[in-house]
Amino acid sequence: MTVYKLTYFNFPALAEPIRFLLSYLEIDFEDVRFEGEQWPLIKPTMPFGRVPILEIDGKILNQSVAITRYLSKKAGLAGSDDWESLLMDIAVDNVNDLRQAISLTAFEPNEEVKAKKYITLINETIPLYMNKFEKTVEENDGYFVNGKLSWADLHFVAILDFLNFMAKVDILEGRPKLQEHKKKIWEIPQIKSWIAKRPSFAKSL
Repeated sequence: MTVYKLTYFNFPALAEPIRFLLSYLEIDFEDVRFEGEQWPLIKPTMPFGRVPILEIDGKILNQSVAITRYLSKKAGLAGSDDWESLLMDIAVDNVNDLRQAISLTAFEPNEEVKAKKYITLINETIPLYMNKFEKTVEENDGYFVNGKLSWADLHFVAILDFLNFMAKVDILEGRPKLQEHKKKIWEIPQIKSWIAKRPSFAKSL
């Protein structure tokens, strides 16, 4: 039997789309989590000094998006042709661009600079991306690409709670299509089961 072991910090973020897809595939996996203070000791043992990593039968894989793309193909959630795959890749990259913008603000060490970035984030960046996502889902029958479930949908919902946590607002507020989208993904039996058993997180930035 193939053995899967996922290693990441003790919160969702970059590892959660992998956890969603492994759960969707009904693959049992070892969910190894560590606290921030352990990172200096763990970092030198990681490829390129970064996480998450996924080990499959002892083979170490890094790069979370590449891993989720691989798992999405196993799950039948990748594109049915090159064009559809491209659209899914674009959707995931757009979500990740928003994640990066929120992260750069949340982890800004200079409090004065952080306050200014936060104003731009709330008033400009988040509305720009989220309004486009709302329209995309509306135009695609409740999904991100071509009116059907894909890894782009799981990716978005998997990191959504952490985006809200970092942004300190509910980024779905006033966006009913995306609210319906989240509810629909959460109701997928395998995802619902994972959400019910996964550890909660309460971290301060």
